[in-house]
Amino acid sequence: MEVWHLTPPNLHGVEALAADVEAWGFDGLALTDSQNQSPDTYIALTLAARATSTLKLGPGVTNALTRHPAVTAGAIASLQDVSEGRAMLGIGRGDSSLFNIGHKSVGVAAFENYVRDVQTYLSGGTLDANGYDSTLKWLPNSKHAKVPLDIAATGPKVIAVGARHAERISFSVGAEPERVSWAMAHVHETLGPDAKLPEFGLYLNVCVDDDVERAAEMARGWVGIFAHFTGMPGATRDRVRQSDHMTFNRLGDYDKARHGRPDAAHAQAMPLEFIERFAVIGPPEACIEKLKVLRDLGIQRILVTGPRGDQFGDVARQVTERFAREVLPEIK
Repeated sequence: MEVWHLTPPNLHGVEALAADVEAWGFDGLALTDSQNQSPDTYIALTLAARATSTLKLGPGVTNALTRHPAVTAGAIASLQDVSEGRAMLGIGRGDSSLFNIGHKSVGVAAFENYVRDVQTYLSGGTLDANGYDSTLKWLPNSKHAKVPLDIAATGPKVIAVGARHAERISFSVGAEPERVSWAMAHVHETLGPDAKLPEFGLYLNVCVDDDVERAAEMARGWVGIFAHFTGMPGATRDRVRQSDHMTFNRLGDYDKARHGRPDAAHAQAMPLEFIERFAVIGPPEACIEKLKVLRDLGIQRILVTGPRGDQFGDVARQVTERFAREVLPEIK
């Protein structure tokens, strides 16, 4: 199972971070793509590529609105060349990248069209752009394989888009095995029994600490981000515990101005028991046990986000190092 570290980009520290993440034994580094929240992701990923030799790299995730499909395809294909074949394109319908410029998440039909166009460009194909043959003319000069596309998905409609068009699907449904199994089963239902399946991944909030309550407080901000996708109005609640519906309803009233902050009202509304189920927190042995269950379901990749350095300082780094030292070797 591949294990990636997920964090916002920081142009003045990303090279050192990438070198550390590689040295700690992670397989990849994914950087969020939210232009109003953080510096440019593709510039940061390029710096990370220059500082590493084996670490896989990509946005976690970009969106289907702020860049034309040709621009997205050209950017990630360029990273593929710079990194000598280590790029991955993570993409979703958009969250903070869009609400910060006054837009809602991209509709499912438009998202599917966007993904289809990006895949055409990345495969060296040609699109009809108002009568003009649109292609990445420089791409045939690349010596590297096509960049794999990884769709971030929570609900059944986007899961189905990923099943039809992506090499990988990474679910954002929390850490409960029943809900992860439901998401994987929906891919099987979409494609049929004999189809080739995409690889399965998970976006996971993970915090290793012997004190569960302290771990929950460090994970609270990021859990709020991931869990509010299920709390959005109209979002599917398949395989959600009845007792959690009230919490998800509260997360639907998301404080965008305090995005990702543990002290936001929506984040504070999450009980400890909810965070324990939705995330992977606690002592190393408890985290290992929970992650092994998810791995054994058939999850091939996890994108792990822990405490943020801009919120918890050196403690955030210590937690990540402890995960790498005590948990990572046991689950890979």
